[in-house]
Amino acid sequence: MKEPSLDTTATTSRAVQFESFGGPEALRIRDVQAPQAGPGQIRVRVTAAGLNPMDWYMTSDAETAGRFGLSLPCGFGTDYAGVVDQVGEGVSEFVVGDRVYGGAMSRAVADHVLVDVAGTIAVGGEAHRTPDGVDDHTAATLTIAGRTAAAALAVVNPRPGETVLIGGAGGGVGVFAVQLARIAGARVIGTGSATSADALRALGAEPVAYGDGVVDRVRALAPAGIDAVMDLHGTDTAQAARDLGVPDQRITTIAAQVDGITPANGANAAPAALEEIADLVAAGRLRVPIAASFPVEQIRAAVELQAARHVHGKVVIDL
Repeated sequence: MKEPSLDTTATTSRAVQFESFGGPEALRIRDVQAPQAGPGQIRVRVTAAGLNPMDWYMTSDAETAGRFGLSLPCGFGTDYAGVVDQVGEGVSEFVVGDRVYGGAMSRAVADHVLVDVAGTIAVGGEAHRTPDGVDDHTAATLTIAGRTAAAALAVVNPRPGETVLIGGAGGGVGVFAVQLARIAGARVIGTGSATSADALRALGAEPVAYGDGVVDRVRALAPAGIDAVMDLHGTDTAQAARDLGVPDQRITTIAAQVDGITPANGANAAPAALEEIADLVAAGRLRVPIAASFPVEQIRAAVELQAARHVHGKVVIDL
């Protein structure tokens, strides 16, 4: 990955945008006026942007976009990593040249992103220092998936010696959830396709095929029972959890809601959760498999691959 050009006076920038909401075919790369850092802001020269299902879900149609406060013309992508190239008045937390990562909702796939130092992902964006030993490709995958996984673990609270079932374990959130549960001392059984078995084993999970008969297959692997369940895909694993006798308070979902089960939302993750994950990556205790990386010119192909939900790991855009 080449080093970015730090032109602090840049006045033009590329940004991936929607002129009409829809699928990958509606994405365009536009030359736009480069944003300039104002008071309390930094400008980041983005080097990599990680894709998440929420990116294309939020922008799939006008009604959905409206629920997230998005209007046209609209940017794309939330996770980013890069280098600070402008610092606004009153900012003391960062200086030009600092490596940073974070989230800026539906505007991360661009050469430059403005971030409010006191902001949030949804309002103003947020930035964190990238630890030494964490490359930008990896840093660009951490914010959404890492926070969501941390929030899911907080709901079910896996403890040493317990057995945790994770549905959709090979997906973007799953790669974090499996490893965080293992770090917590739990045994992990992960559902996935037959082609994901080796990838799940590499993360530390025992693979089991999803679909009809999954309850019996899980019982065969864990005859003493399952203690906690995270459904990272839909509701099938949550329903299987109930069939396996797991109490509702030890079950969570991230992509759907089930009456009686507490859903997990990355926005509710502990304040230090993301930095803790980044430190685990820097220490070599947690790894993030990058399934594919694409130059920004191939943004449509990248989104199509990620949206197919068959990749084992994360998809990253190079800028």
